[in-house]
Amino acid sequence: MATGQTHGGKGSSTRPTDKKKYEDNYDAIFGKKKKEEKPKILSSRMRTPDGTILESKHRHDYVTHTDANGKEYMLDGGRDYVRCSANGDEELLTVTSDDSHSVIREVVKWGTYGKDGDEPLRYVTIAGLNPYHLRAILDTHQKRMRPALYKVMQDEVKYRDES
Repeated sequence: MATGQTHGGKGSSTRPTDKKKYEDNYDAIFGKKKKEEKPKILSSRMRTPDGTILESKHRHDYVTHTDANGKEYMLDGGRDYVRCSANGDEELLTVTSDDSHSVIREVVKWGTYGKDGDEPLRYVTIAGLNPYHLRAILDTHQKRMRPALYKVMQDEVKYRDES
């Protein structure tokens, strides 16, 4: 054996490193990669060739329409996913959190039973909510509302304050 060599051969001694630099950059090197946030579905709608708008309001809200052309159209998934027919002549009108607030406010709807809860369910666009109702929703529904929808409501308050 030659002088200075060990029987371990290659890699048997520690390579000189800058331990402080290694520790400081550990997360950058080995840390978890940040997940890119996927846009959230806020409204799931479809226009058929005869102009009919199908809207799926919630998960498993399977809606269908037989168009004037005789074809069947369907939409499902609400704000959770989009599952639709693929006839090729329909137009998806899905609105996501990536869309501008001016689009979102005119399309996204809130279901309401009225101030006292004794009226039939009706759906009102965010733009159509009166200011007191909008603030009441924010005050009372934060914990059970989807974060993306809550943000839309907050953005609407800011939009109105700036207008």
